Amino acid sequence: MIQTGLLSVTFRQLSPLEIIQLVAQVGLQAIEWGGDIHVPHGDVNRAKEVKGWTESEGIAIASYGSYYRVGCTNKEGLTFDQVLESAVALQAPAIRVWAGDQGSDISDDAWWDKVITDAARIADLAQGAGITVDFEYHGNTLTDTRETTVRLLEGIGHSNIRCNWQPSVALTIEQRQRDLRAVLPWLANVHVFQWEPGVRKPLADGLEEWRDYVSIVREAPGHRYAMLEFVRDNDPQQFLADAVVLKQVITDSLSN
Repeated sequence: MIQTGLLSVTFRQLSPLEIIQLVAQVGLQAIEWGGDIHVPHGDVNRAKEVKGWTESEGIAIASYGSYYRVGCTNKEGLTFDQVLESAVALQAPAIRVWAGDQGSDISDDAWWDKVITDAARIADLAQGAGITVDFEYHGNTLTDTRETTVRLLEGIGHSNIRCNWQPSVALTIEQRQRDLRAVLPWLANVHVFQWEPGVRKPLADGLEEWRDYVSIVREAPGHRYAMLEFVRDNDPQQFLADAVVLKQVITDSLSN
């Protein structure tokens, strides 16, 4: 099953209550709350407060979007224990993390070992709380290509590790589809946006492209969220328009 949502980092300039109002207005089903501004890492009281606001509007919490860099000394002394505390208080089913802080093209075997070892450690910790660990699929990390993503996930070999997916802007549509198919065995949530290099566009411009992606996503068993991230001009009105398109894409995929 695929449900719809929003990553709160899309609107860092808005308060949690304003974000909840937007999501409720357009009828999306979930929010991933970010750990940088809206639900700061380690602030348990804030996490409980945001959880209450979200659920009071009938909106699910899809994930906790942390800025924990696996295998690294994290900025401002961030620890995974702080991240996990917030995720538990938020009652998030998943924690989003980053596969290190450097690209696969400059990473040696020792670096790979550090990331793999730490990933297994945090996967165990999160599993004890009933929470999965989901890697960001992103440049300048070890999940920056389909080949390195598969290498990392297979290298960790942990049942509590999954991976999100988003289209790599510099690739062709066909290459992006191959990326998506490569991570299907571990697929968590999908980040939805329509970009060209340096340009954010309305999601309607990629309607057919996203219909194809969602068709591929439906090949994977289980439940996940397709969540809007970063809209044109950071404009709430553009988000509302994109949300309508996203809902239509998900509905259309049920009849294919």
